[in-house]
Amino acid sequence: MTFRVRRSRLELFAAASSLLFVSVLTAQTPAKPTLTAAPDTANPNQQFTRAPQPGGVAISPDGSTVAWTLRGHAGAAIHLTEVANPANNKLIKLEGATDCSVNNPTWAPNGETLAFRSTCTGDKSKPDQDQIFLWSKASGDVKQLTHLTGDMQEPAWSPDGKSIAFLFVENATRSAGALDAMKPWSGVIGEDGVEIQRVYAVNAADGTGHWLTPDRLHVYEFSWAPNSSEIAFIAANPPGENNWWVAKLYAVPVSGGNPRVILDPVTVAGALHGLQIAVPRWSPDGKRLSVIGGLMSDQGSTGGDIWIIDADGKHLVDATPGIDGTPTYAIWTGNHTLGFIEDRRGHSLAVDWDADKHSLLPGGEVDLGEVSVTGGAIKNAVAYTPANGGTIAFVKSGFSAQPEVWTLDSHNNLRQLTHVNAGRPAPSYKFESIEWQNEGFHVQGWLTYPKDYDPSKKYPMIVEVHGGPSASAGPRGSAQWSELGYFVFDPNPRGSFGQGEAFTAANRKDFGYGDLRDILKGMDAVEAKVSIDKSREGLTGWSYGGFMTMFAVTQTHRFRAAVAGAGLSDWLSYYGENSIDQWMTPFFGASVYDDPAVYAKSSAMTFIKNVKTPTLVIVGDRDGECPAPQSFEFWHALRDLGVKTQLVVYPNEGHGFTNPEHIHDRTEREVRWFAENMPPSQ
Repeated sequence: MTFRVRRSRLELFAAASSLLFVSVLTAQTPAKPTLTAAPDTANPNQQFTRAPQPGGVAISPDGSTVAWTLRGHAGAAIHLTEVANPANNKLIKLEGATDCSVNNPTWAPNGETLAFRSTCTGDKSKPDQDQIFLWSKASGDVKQLTHLTGDMQEPAWSPDGKSIAFLFVENATRSAGALDAMKPWSGVIGEDGVEIQRVYAVNAADGTGHWLTPDRLHVYEFSWAPNSSEIAFIAANPPGENNWWVAKLYAVPVSGGNPRVILDPVTVAGALHGLQIAVPRWSPDGKRLSVIGGLMSDQGSTGGDIWIIDADGKHLVDATPGIDGTPTYAIWTGNHTLGFIEDRRGHSLAVDWDADKHSLLPGGEVDLGEVSVTGGAIKNAVAYTPANGGTIAFVKSGFSAQPEVWTLDSHNNLRQLTHVNAGRPAPSYKFESIEWQNEGFHVQGWLTYPKDYDPSKKYPMIVEVHGGPSASAGPRGSAQWSELGYFVFDPNPRGSFGQGEAFTAANRKDFGYGDLRDILKGMDAVEAKVSIDKSREGLTGWSYGGFMTMFAVTQTHRFRAAVAGAGLSDWLSYYGENSIDQWMTPFFGASVYDDPAVYAKSSAMTFIKNVKTPTLVIVGDRDGECPAPQSFEFWHALRDLGVKTQLVVYPNEGHGFTNPEHIHDRTEREVRWFAENMPPSQ
């Protein structure tokens, strides 16, 4: 994505059978900070005791400066790095604020002000409450703009520079979304205590604000119209964590009024019917909108084709039909051109695209390598400015690329701006992409070698299946298992992103069958390449990977040990237990009440008596995506069948664990389980 400008210059664990432990971590209240902007004279590589992770990238409208944040460090600051002279790095520092955070830097359209989210308010009664702050380029002063209570995300300036809008849950008790721990069940389910995320806008001059979207719609993403008079947004009826899969694209005037529906995938005819949409973006002239549309299993795990529709809701077209990879993030670079990041067989590509001819522009494809690209909360988000012909800024990371901020200009010049990880030792193990053929599909995955690999010896292998299924395993390596003497195989079987929509949709109504055959065939390819002990092969995964672990051990005895994290054992009972049942119909073709057979076909419980593999089962007690009863069912059956098993339930954890002690304990248990059942050395 050189993202060159063409024509226009306007523009992404509780208890199991017995209680483990409950750890209460007391957060320290930050002191009231002194907010200053000062030169960064120290070597940034020496400032942090933990591995630095750049993020929150924003490029100034004139293309001269990239703002970015740094995670995994003490203190709170925003870095301002000159593109022409990256050694010139200035900090917007929040002095004395070591226990608070800064996120989401975003430039005003005139480049004179930088807005950002921060918990560094000095308010001891609300130590984790984000507010919007403004930094003035002219004076260097920082001021707190908002004084709100609730969860705020993704601030964005209006194109006229007068307002800042953001996603907001007033008086929130949890983060919006299905990954966070669900509230304990009580009251009238589905009615009491429902928290609705809406779009709220504040005046950039004085912080006064008002709602832009109604309280009857839960908003997931939004985008300002070029004339600042309205916003487009993707929303559904509450509860929000359940209904993203049936969300519609709306537009509403900033001055007020009822939202109008621009696109409803539930009712639209054609290839987008019944699928999901994300990343709404206006064309610079305000006449059209683009979205990523496709089969997506999780909000935030975005991938599909790029669809374009007129602002009046007419003339929907697929702008990337038959594309080989998976577009994940897109913006308009002109009235007739798009730029996007594409996931293609493990590579991230930056692409310039003709939105009308539906084809690649000359010289409009740059392979960024076997890396991941990020710059914001949305998957593969990059920062873009049309200045100087068009430039993007982003964080690039991967096995052979330490996380750093980069830019890519209109001449396809890649430039590394930061060196916060310079001097960090290279991994001591080998890592490579593996590709193989199966049943007409070209499949890709990743192989991590054990440390000090000796081909004359035999090694055990752990197969890790990613979640989703609409996602992909990235080029990250598995240092922990390598150090312990294991090979690790991370396949991207059918159902994954990275090889076009047909490949992503290839496991519909077929969970656990074709994708498992792809994985087993990939294991054959690995065994033919390196020295694997076939009697010591293990399987693990989380979420959909947890389902695949539970299901696979009912279909094959190839695995010596398994660890199923947040898995699904019975799709029929799961349909009535989980908090996100709307995601299932696009994959199964009907509800469980209309076609129970297709759900039973892919349920581990249907074939549970086939299991012989020792299996560790792990789950959080407040997981709404893959509720704990699914793990109880599987563990209970294995226990009754005399199969070696253990169930560990972690308290107050959702689908994504957050308690460091629980994460550490989980890791130790996984290591111990594989060591006991398929030791790394014999």
